[in-house]
Amino acid sequence: MKFDPGFKIEPVFNPMGFQYGEGVFGPEVEIRKLNDIRKSLLNPDCNGPEEVYAIAMDVGKMVHKQMMIDRHLLFGVVTYAPGQLGEEPVRSQGHIHKKARNNTMSPPEIYEIWTGKAIIYMQEFAEDDPGRCFAVEAGPGEVVIVPPNWVHATISADPQEPLTFGAWCDRDYDFDYTGVRSHNGLAWFPVFNNRNELEWIRNHSYLESALIQKKPGNYAHFGINWNVPIYTAFEKDPDAFLFVPNPESAKENWRDFIP
Repeated sequence: MKFDPGFKIEPVFNPMGFQYGEGVFGPEVEIRKLNDIRKSLLNPDCNGPEEVYAIAMDVGKMVHKQMMIDRHLLFGVVTYAPGQLGEEPVRSQGHIHKKARNNTMSPPEIYEIWTGKAIIYMQEFAEDDPGRCFAVEAGPGEVVIVPPNWVHATISADPQEPLTFGAWCDRDYDFDYTGVRSHNGLAWFPVFNNRNELEWIRNHSYLESALIQKKPGNYAHFGINWNVPIYTAFEKDPDAFLFVPNPESAKENWRDFIP
């Protein structure tokens, strides 16, 4: 990889997954297959790669593992297959994080793109009115924060270059797909037109909404510096991301949040 995430890890293909370097821990990957996500696609009968993406939840340097456990933090990594899902880009199906422990908010997630071109799609609600909807485009080294309680999905916007990213998550992570699946997907579907440009089609299972397309915001108020990989930031200050397992500690930052 051209981007250095701050520890020794490489995405691999055939089979899809990750290679962990010396001093790095990580699990066997989970594979999300096309049949797992068909119901959330614009065309559930589309063709595409059978194995859509590989997930490894809980990776990092061995010397940091107990520090991460003590802080309820987990670092997850995901790599996507090249290609398309019919007219759509390769993507995840979308979910909300379930609330953990005694929090009144679900945990946020901090994405860092390593390879490829990502669009982090997010909407405020999984109900008939999706609220504000954003499509945030990011490339290697850029960071995107998904706020508490928001529906979100990750889209690989370049069919030729597979997307890989890392993310800080709550260690007690769990996903809720109910609202997304009951609406047959997200409020907006990404599709490639005949010029191979990405466009968006509204999902009429939701009330009408507007989609805001943008680049990532400035997250300096969260202490995030794009010149420092988010894993390295944790290495330098293990308490830097405590707002992930404890989102109430950053309550003012979530008010009227714009990613």
